[in-house]
Amino acid sequence: MNGIDKSREYIDGYIERARKAQAIFEQMSQEEVDLAVKTIGKTVFDNAEYLAEIAVAETRMGNVADKVAKNRQKAGIIWNSLKGKPSRGILDTDEATGITRVAKPMGVVAAVTPCTNPIVTPMSNAMFALKCGNAIIITPHHSAVRCSTEAVDMINAELERLGYPQHLIQILDQHSREHTKNLMSASDVVIATGGAGIVEAAYSSGRPALGVGAGNVQCIIDEGYDPSVAVPKIIAGRTFDNGIICSGEQSVIFHENDRERVMAEFEANGAYIVRDKNELECIREALFQDGKPNRHSVGQSCAAVAELAGIDIPAATRVIVAEAEGSGLTDPLGGEKMAPVLAAYSYKTLEEGVNIARENLEKDGKGHSAVFHSDSEEHIAYVAESLCVSRFVINQISASSTGGSFYNGLAPTNTLGCGSWGHNSISENLTYTHLMNISRIARYMPNNHVPTEDELWG
Repeated sequence: MNGIDKSREYIDGYIERARKAQAIFEQMSQEEVDLAVKTIGKTVFDNAEYLAEIAVAETRMGNVADKVAKNRQKAGIIWNSLKGKPSRGILDTDEATGITRVAKPMGVVAAVTPCTNPIVTPMSNAMFALKCGNAIIITPHHSAVRCSTEAVDMINAELERLGYPQHLIQILDQHSREHTKNLMSASDVVIATGGAGIVEAAYSSGRPALGVGAGNVQCIIDEGYDPSVAVPKIIAGRTFDNGIICSGEQSVIFHENDRERVMAEFEANGAYIVRDKNELECIREALFQDGKPNRHSVGQSCAAVAELAGIDIPAATRVIVAEAEGSGLTDPLGGEKMAPVLAAYSYKTLEEGVNIARENLEKDGKGHSAVFHSDSEEHIAYVAESLCVSRFVINQISASSTGGSFYNGLAPTNTLGCGSWGHNSISENLTYTHLMNISRIARYMPNNHVPTEDELWG
């Protein structure tokens, strides 16, 4: 048996086990399904510190404190968004159309998960899958195998204790591109949360696929908006988990009249402002190699980035702010930076500020997210109409709000679709409804009004 056949046989074993478990699980009640979903989230919540520690130890990215917060917050926010919502059997009836919607499982979900979120992405994908009566098979990033597997094993131990069928949630114990390819093509639906290559492979698998796009969140501050309100939020978002999550702020774009106040506020909040051109080039070279993120800088602290760049910064530095010499089309600093470094720009008019953001998004992150700090509804509407992103968060921390929050109406998730702009099938946050088939009962409605030709065409 050659390697390809061995891989197919290996994956077929996972698929067979998943289908047997799913056939039992889909017969369970809404209450039983919801208890399983709650158990997934509660397991991560209760073990947040341990799971954060092993994730940082294995991936060498991010920091423990932020991963603890992420584990707890995401578990709670996602469960809160799912509890009490019908996902099994009859959902509702529209009296106006006579349509009754009936929820059905999709079957077996294949989920490719990243090293940047090695705990909460498997958790949320499993919660969404089981909410609709599906089984799920996870293939984690090769840099996060041990911590992702430990999280799944802990969840499965709790599900087994409660009497659920084995193999509802599985995680591959061998890892290769061939295994991932065969898993995607053998499943019923694919979730791909990762780089462009794996997302493209998911869409080429011959199965329905839900992928994500690159992040490069542009943050615009409206002229005259209070920097003491906006800047701490921007720093919190850029520095969260050492800047590795796709929804973290990447560029700050402010009016030239506010420049001194904005920069002073950054410095007052622990920022190191790069003013020397040689230092600027050193930072650029530390972050990028051949136009791509330097793997040695990804998810590292300000101190580590400065050491890589060969520059001296204060020990207490929280974020490095570099005034870019052009948009992302000419200066790589305008693109996605996976470390706590923020590109800075000034504009003369809001239109110019929006154009800077647009050009940066053309480099990376088109379709993802943008932040606007403003009290003007007119300006909010202008920015929202002008930029091709799927999410605009207003006066919030992007890193903790674009993926859903207790304080906004976005669906809580760790998988953010970027629409056709980001070569994705959805332009919204992935949630349980994307893993649900819907049957529709259509009733005969003899009293419906049939328009005359004049009503149609007149």
